[in-house]
Amino acid sequence: MAPTTVNRWLRPEVYPLFAAVGVAVGICGFQLVRNICINPEVRVNKENRSAGVLENYKEGEKYAEHALRRFVRNRAPEIMPSVNKFFADPN
Repeated sequence: MAPTTVNRWLRPEVYPLFAAVGVAVGICGFQLVRNICINPEVRVNKENRSAGVLENYKEGEKYAEHALRRFVRNRAPEIMPSVNKFFADPN
Protein backbone atom coordinates (compact mmCIF):
# COMPACT_ATOMS: atom_id res chain seq x y z
CA MET A 1 0.00 0.00 0.00
CA ALA A 2 1.16 3.46 -0.79
CA PRO A 3 1.44 5.95 2.08
CA THR A 4 -1.33 8.08 0.56
CA THR A 5 -3.76 5.16 0.72
CA VAL A 6 -2.91 4.52 4.34
CA ASN A 7 -3.29 8.21 5.17
CA ARG A 8 -6.62 8.34 3.36
CA TRP A 9 -8.27 5.33 5.07
CA LEU A 10 -6.60 5.10 8.47
CA ARG A 11 -7.16 8.58 9.83
CA PRO A 12 -8.48 8.94 13.39
CA GLU A 13 -11.77 10.34 12.07
CA VAL A 14 -12.51 6.99 10.43
CA TYR A 15 -12.02 4.84 13.57
CA PRO A 16 -15.66 5.18 14.76
CA LEU A 17 -16.86 4.06 11.33
CA PHE A 18 -14.61 1.02 11.47
CA ALA A 19 -15.87 0.27 14.98
CA ALA A 20 -19.54 0.57 13.95
CA VAL A 21 -19.07 -1.64 10.91
CA GLY A 22 -17.08 -4.14 12.99
CA VAL A 23 -19.84 -4.35 15.60
CA ALA A 24 -22.48 -4.78 12.88
CA VAL A 25 -20.49 -7.57 11.22
CA GLY A 26 -19.98 -9.21 14.62
CA ILE A 27 -23.71 -9.13 15.39
CA CYS A 28 -24.53 -10.58 11.97
CA GLY A 29 -21.94 -13.31 12.41
CA PHE A 30 -23.24 -14.15 15.88
CA GLN A 31 -26.82 -14.43 14.62
CA LEU A 32 -25.73 -16.56 11.66
CA VAL A 33 -23.80 -19.00 13.86
CA ARG A 34 -26.64 -19.06 16.42
CA ASN A 35 -29.22 -19.92 13.77
CA ILE A 36 -27.08 -22.57 12.08
CA CYS A 37 -26.09 -24.27 15.33
CA ILE A 38 -29.18 -24.22 17.55
CA ASN A 39 -32.25 -23.21 15.52
CA PRO A 40 -34.57 -26.23 15.39
CA GLU A 41 -35.87 -25.28 11.92
CA VAL A 42 -32.42 -25.21 10.29
CA ARG A 43 -31.14 -28.60 9.21
CA VAL A 44 -27.69 -28.69 7.64
CA ASN A 45 -27.08 -32.38 7.00
CA LYS A 46 -29.01 -34.40 4.43
CA GLU A 47 -30.51 -36.90 6.89
CA ASN A 48 -32.27 -34.21 8.90
CA ARG A 49 -33.44 -32.34 5.79
CA SER A 50 -35.23 -35.43 4.51
CA ALA A 51 -37.37 -35.50 7.66
CA GLY A 52 -39.51 -32.64 6.34
CA VAL A 53 -41.53 -30.45 8.70
CA LEU A 54 -41.17 -31.58 12.29
CA GLU A 55 -43.75 -30.92 15.00
CA ASN A 56 -41.23 -30.10 17.71
CA TYR A 57 -42.97 -27.29 19.57
CA LYS A 58 -41.04 -27.85 22.79
CA GLU A 59 -37.66 -27.41 21.08
CA GLY A 60 -38.91 -24.34 19.18
CA GLU A 61 -40.18 -22.74 22.37
CA LYS A 62 -36.85 -23.43 24.07
CA TYR A 63 -35.06 -21.67 21.19
CA ALA A 64 -37.41 -18.66 21.18
CA GLU A 65 -37.41 -18.17 24.97
CA HIS A 66 -33.69 -17.59 25.38
CA ALA A 67 -32.02 -16.13 28.48
CA LEU A 68 -32.07 -12.50 27.34
CA ARG A 69 -35.81 -12.63 26.63
CA ARG A 70 -36.49 -14.19 30.03
CA PHE A 71 -34.35 -11.50 31.68
CA VAL A 72 -36.21 -8.54 30.15
CA ARG A 73 -39.70 -10.04 30.30
CA ASN A 74 -40.78 -8.40 33.58
CA ARG A 75 -38.87 -5.15 33.13
CA ALA A 76 -40.34 -1.82 32.03
CA PRO A 77 -39.63 -0.99 28.36
CA GLU A 78 -37.43 2.00 29.14
CA ILE A 79 -33.97 2.72 27.88
CA MET A 80 -33.03 5.29 30.53
CA PRO A 81 -35.49 5.07 33.45
CA SER A 82 -33.78 7.76 35.53
CA VAL A 83 -34.02 10.31 32.70
CA ASN A 84 -37.67 9.37 32.09
CA LYS A 85 -38.49 9.81 35.79
CA PHE A 86 -36.65 13.15 35.90
CA PHE A 87 -38.66 14.65 33.03
CA ALA A 88 -41.99 13.00 33.94
CA ASP A 89 -41.98 13.97 37.62
CA PRO A 90 -43.35 17.53 38.07
CA ASN A 91 -41.59 18.06 41.43
